[in-house]
Amino acid sequence: MQKLGVEVLTISVDSIYVHKMWNEHELSKMINKDIPFPMLSDQDGSIGKMYGIYDEDTGVETRGRFIIDPDGIIQGFEVLTPPVGRNISESVRQIKAFQLVRESQGAEATPSGWKPGKKTLKPSPDLVGNIWKEWKVSEAFDD
Repeated sequence: MQKLGVEVLTISVDSIYVHKMWNEHELSKMINKDIPFPMLSDQDGSIGKMYGIYDEDTGVETRGRFIIDPDGIIQGFEVLTPPVGRNISESVRQIKAFQLVRESQGAEATPSGWKPGKKTLKPSPDLVGNIWKEWKVSEAFDD
């Protein structure tokens, strides 16, 4: 993620010892190296409570992904129950979209399913009611 200029942190209610075991016995075998970002422990759930993903009844945190901009503002988030896996490619796509919009200072917007290199929209009063002329949903599925 360094190429994107972003910092990745993982946080869970698991102890640092559980994280160490998870990395040594699972993650490192999946990616053939140690996990390349910090795994932080939130054993009392205080961070999870701040983000609204801590379940008081079970004492665990729901899986969440938060994209926080350089100003500390949450730009996007996704919360999934444990049986459903996350999609790193989608996270990277969203980070690139947020970066493009930030870089353009809002002069460009990325429509649904936008991918790097694809057409963006230029927000203006003239665009209202005319997005369909500029962009079709099917474009999101073109490679």
